[in-house]
Amino acid sequence: MPRIANLYFRTAIVFLILGISIGLHMSITGNHAATGAHAHANLLGWVTMAIFGGYHALNPQKAARRLAVIQYAVYTFGVAVLIPSLYLMLSGNTAVEPIVAVSSLIAFAGVLLFAVIIFSSSEASVSARVAPTH
Repeated sequence: MPRIANLYFRTAIVFLILGISIGLHMSITGNHAATGAHAHANLLGWVTMAIFGGYHALNPQKAARRLAVIQYAVYTFGVAVLIPSLYLMLSGNTAVEPIVAVSSLIAFAGVLLFAVIIFSSSEASVSARVAPTH
């Protein structure tokens, strides 16, 4: 399995643990103010990252590209900053709202980079790595 796929699956499970932890905390305390952070951790973290990992596992030529690593870094950074800042904002700390906004845009940029990966041809990466035989 490509390295980037493994990274995505490992990161996804971390976000699943975080999402479940937020859900358990809300359930135990009876305070459901952070429901949005719980949902974002599970959907942007666990589900989306697992899908990204699955795509790369099925498309090793695209997973080997530098763009795949850049996209992973951008998306993961955006989501990793978004979740705790959203949690804090929904818990009453409105001062972090600009951080939520910027990290959301960074995560969105990661999604756009993934779209570039999906819509690019896999032949381009293969032919770029093959040396001429002249």
